[in-house]
Amino acid sequence: MTRITIPTRDEAPEASKPLLDAVHAKLGVVPNLFRLIAKSPAALTGYLGFNGALTKALDVKTRERIAIAVAQVNGCDYCLSAHTYLGLNLAKISPEEVALNRRGRSSDPRADAAVAFAAKVARERGHVTDADISAVRGAGYTDAQIVEIVALVADNVFTNFLNEVAATEIDFPIVRSAEAA
Repeated sequence: MTRITIPTRDEAPEASKPLLDAVHAKLGVVPNLFRLIAKSPAALTGYLGFNGALTKALDVKTRERIAIAVAQVNGCDYCLSAHTYLGLNLAKISPEEVALNRRGRSSDPRADAAVAFAAKVARERGHVTDADISAVRGAGYTDAQIVEIVALVADNVFTNFLNEVAATEIDFPIVRSAEAA
């Protein structure tokens, strides 16, 4: 059972309603996560701004691979379910690739460096080594892209933590982090 009540669009604070309408216009639906964040117009504004800006970071496949890896590290079934669905249907990642992403890997050598780095950043809370930085640089990522990878991890950690705190009801095909990839 959800621990924080998720409002409908009409129950959301007035300042959140136009933001939820924009989400609906973009996605065709408003997932529970967005309605949960809408409890706080400030949080929703910040999240949508940060998340929207990060759509310009890297490519959609790499962003979804990172989201899957971070959700698995953090044991967030809501985000793992959402990003598995998005990875398969939006980014067109194969089921085999999703399984690798859950293990912090990728079949694409360049993406593998980004996903492995992102998983380590999440797992070690940013305490990476010089060798970790060298590995991601060695795969061709610039310092700006390394910043973007860390930003994507932070964006996903926010939603992972919030969904775990709230025990958000999963409104995507369910994938459990405790089940083998």
